[in-house]
Amino acid sequence: MNEQSQSRPATVRVFIALAPPDDAKEELARELAPAYAAYPRLRWNRIEDWHITLAFLGELPVATVPLLQPPLAALAAASRRLGLALRGGGHFDERVLWSGIEGDVEGLRLLTKEVRDVIRSCGVAFEDRPLRPHLTLARARRDDTSSVVELAASLAGFTGRTWEAERLHLVASNVGRGPGPIHYRDIAAWRFGAGPS
Repeated sequence: MNEQSQSRPATVRVFIALAPPDDAKEELARELAPAYAAYPRLRWNRIEDWHITLAFLGELPVATVPLLQPPLAALAAASRRLGLALRGGGHFDERVLWSGIEGDVEGLRLLTKEVRDVIRSCGVAFEDRPLRPHLTLARARRDDTSSVVELAASLAGFTGRTWEAERLHLVASNVGRGPGPIHYRDIAAWRFGAGPS
């Protein structure tokens, strides 16, 4: 390791999210099963990585991440579970396929605001984009402008079961610079309404 890489602070790409339970994800995966075979060139997200992003923080110094954990844990303990469902589909710019979110969307917006307030109170700067509740499923390659649009239309009639978001997740992503898939891992997760044990 050279001197320059030793002096550069280590960073991690971080976001805060909710995750549907496995059976709700499997319900949508069954709906998508024909599409996996029909559209092999799409870059499909792994089902275990499906999530609803509340706040994307980007690259943070590793030392900053522990500062976020106590206030996020306290927020989760003071918050109620939200009843949500996966419904329909859509796309961003003909390249990103997503499933929509319905149910207690107002509760989701309030939780998002509270999460972002916590982040700001920790002195972390981030791009405060408007919340567009969705679950990203796949991305098209640059030369493909039809697959995502066709799939979004085919998901229009999908309505998943209602489920409760049980935990708030602080997530790290290992975004490679190559063509490989993006993988995520929980740094920490806290039950809603759990309180101190």
